[in-house]
Amino acid sequence: MSFDVVIPTIRRPSLGPLLARLVELGVPAERIRVVQDGGPQRGPAAARNRGWRASAADWVVFLDDDVLPEHDWLVQLEADLAAADDDVAGVQGRIRVPLAADRRPTDWERNVHGLETARWATADMAYRRTALARVGGFDERFARAFREDADLGLRLVNAGWRLVQGNRTVIHPVGPADRWESVRRERGNADDALMLAKHGRGWHKLAGARISRRWLHLGVTAAAVTALLAAALGRRRAALGLGAAWLAGTGELAGNRIAPGPRDRREVATVFATTVFIPPAASYHWLAGIVRARGLLRDSRPEAVLLDRDGTLLVDVPYNGDPTRVELVPGAREALARLRAAGIRTAVVSNQSGIGRGLVPPEAVAAVNRRAEELLGPAGPWLVCPHAPDEGCDCRKPLPGLVYRAAKMLGVPPERCALVGDVGADVEAAAAAGARGVLVPTAKTRPEEVAASPEVAPDLEAAIDLLIGVSR
Repeated sequence: MSFDVVIPTIRRPSLGPLLARLVELGVPAERIRVVQDGGPQRGPAAARNRGWRASAADWVVFLDDDVLPEHDWLVQLEADLAAADDDVAGVQGRIRVPLAADRRPTDWERNVHGLETARWATADMAYRRTALARVGGFDERFARAFREDADLGLRLVNAGWRLVQGNRTVIHPVGPADRWESVRRERGNADDALMLAKHGRGWHKLAGARISRRWLHLGVTAAAVTALLAAALGRRRAALGLGAAWLAGTGELAGNRIAPGPRDRREVATVFATTVFIPPAASYHWLAGIVRARGLLRDSRPEAVLLDRDGTLLVDVPYNGDPTRVELVPGAREALARLRAAGIRTAVVSNQSGIGRGLVPPEAVAAVNRRAEELLGPAGPWLVCPHAPDEGCDCRKPLPGLVYRAAKMLGVPPERCALVGDVGADVEAAAAAGARGVLVPTAKTRPEEVAASPEVAPDLEAAIDLLIGVSR
């Protein structure tokens, strides 16, 4: 059982001690992949994707660049991976955040200490590489080190995998932070908005995630804004009432933040100063995140993906009516699983002129389709054009009839569909219906079809990457 260690980094000083510890523990240097978090593909999600896609190991162990593995970490890691059943996609390490023993923790220290109970935290998380490939890895629309791990975990669980707790441990020290870090931290509300858009209400309970006091923040911010507006309009009584509401809400938040802390002069001053700005910062990032999330999900991904059968999902056997000859194209089952995990509806659209030519009966084609779905998993409706080329139907690709029918059955506008196929007729049918077409060439695809296609992917996995917005 092989594994690689992937470490996204912004080159913090803690990276050196981490690398030295891994080598000291016996991790071969060639199994450690340090990936720069920067350039055109910014963010830890993009860095981790580059790391695991460059790996051929069975498991990929993600570490943050500011942790330090315990001295038995490698032994425990190997035991964790060996104990993982085949349906286990990930094994989480234990995180220990040391705190000062002679005083209460500050607001910032309590926040970092929360990593000890965080679910699926990639500070130390080992994932089976095949599971990552099946769901497409991390969603790079999470540009910060926040919620990208929860999103991946939910998608894996939704795809039928299990995530379990291991026994290895890393130390995660509390890093330095200035007094305004708590305000900057409110940017995570935008990522919560994206999680809501992707996974629906209750996502935080499924992911074991803590969410901020969002409605209170919105209420306190609304009170402040309307108090200022009332004052500007000369409505003194309303302004005083709303101002009192703002002051009460702000004071309650400050009290909750001060109570568990050390209560020294610097900490109390920091909490009071930042509490004034936390509600408006949280409200702004939440509302802006909702707008951004809707735009991202609307613009970047189709609502449904239609797939050609022969040459795209199945190895092409001309006029096949024998279920025993059904063979999946490599990666086809994983591609459909990834689409399901992403919440994208699917259907199969296929020209079967062998029926119209009298070469294969309709019931034999249906039997082949049933066998294919047994191997692929749920694929949505199977739509077939049974006509010979000279019958003048409107459903034989490159005409758009099958696309229109599939879109109607799935309840999706044709322009929000994509069609993946291996010949020019597939791409032309998509274009005729106003859908997006992606060509995955095979040996029978003509060079002129490749040249004429607006989007071409080398294989089915790459086509799904292209459609769901994952960068290789």
